[in-house]
Amino acid sequence: VQLVESGGGSVQAGGSLTLSCVGTGYTFSSACLGWFRQVPGKEREGVATIDGVSTSRYVDSVKGRFTISKDNAKNTLYLQMNSLKAEDTGMYYCALKRWWLCGPTLAPDGYAWGQGTQVTVSS
Repeated sequence: VQLVESGGGSVQAGGSLTLSCVGTGYTFSSACLGWFRQVPGKEREGVATIDGVSTSRYVDSVKGRFTISKDNAKNTLYLQMNSLKAEDTGMYYCALKRWWLCGPTLAPDGYAWGQGTQVTVSS
């Protein structure tokens, strides 16, 4: 599996960004997909996941601001991020698990990873 993220950048607080992740080697319609983020010195944190039947789950801190979606025909995953805050700053990783269910948590276990794209939000 190969995952390639794009769309990161620098933005002012309150702004928006959309991250994209294109995958090869596994069909997105049959996978659990997710976005995770990490800042130096901290563990990787689950931001949002979406499973094979498009059921999504979010960490509490982004509910109502971020939207995860996918285009199975394009094997592409998205993360629309609105009302960005300084605490959203971090390296964002696209992830894929070779099973259509994501499970009840946002733990970063059992995933294949992209290389990451940096998001920086200035206050």
